[in-house]
Amino acid sequence: MKFGVVVFPGSNCDHDAFHAIGHVLQKPVEFIWHQSEDLVGCDAIILPGGFSYGDYLRTGAIARFSPVMNAVEKFAKSGGLVLGICNGFQILCEAGLLPGAMMRNAGLRFICRHVHIRVEQTDSPFTCAAKQGQILKIPIAHSDGNYNCDAATLAELERSRQILFRYTTPDGLDDKAGNPNGSMANIAGICNRERNVAGLMPHPERAMEGALDSEDGIVVFQSMVEALMGAAKATA
Repeated sequence: MKFGVVVFPGSNCDHDAFHAIGHVLQKPVEFIWHQSEDLVGCDAIILPGGFSYGDYLRTGAIARFSPVMNAVEKFAKSGGLVLGICNGFQILCEAGLLPGAMMRNAGLRFICRHVHIRVEQTDSPFTCAAKQGQILKIPIAHSDGNYNCDAATLAELERSRQILFRYTTPDGLDDKAGNPNGSMANIAGICNRERNVAGLMPHPERAMEGALDSEDGIVVFQSMVEALMGAAKATA
């Protein structure tokens, strides 16, 4: 298996994601430049956090038109695994690969701290190594992480079990006290109906080693590894 980490002008978590996959999990990984339409035979693509194109217009709005996104869209539609982290989540929403949109944080401030999120579903390639209801301690770093959608879209997300992560308090309560940015229904991460494209605002790549005050992020990438291994066995 091989992972690809897309690099946009303004990405600042690309090396973090590369380290998480290549050095912590010790899986093959390559950088993919935003002007490339070649995904170099990757089995999973990561759209990392940062400030692609300086967040001009709005977060992810310009990156959505990068040449690489043509390849990412085709890859996703063919069933390839795509994970967007923070700015990557914003890009996936702008590209229409995930529903909804990101708004400014409710407090209109940039927030950078650890939060707690609850794993809502475990039947996705991004959560299959987790336990239902598991609480993860993972950092956030964003100004525009307030997830919103219309009532019909939210109902569909709930009905199709596309909400993968919700913000909670440390003891797992999904009330306002655990919601750092005002995100609708405490949503921290979702997937598409086909369950092969996912986005989350917290940064699992920054919670991979004890020195970073949490290793809970490993479960997201380990889930992807296990899903890819299972797919390889199924086609062998």
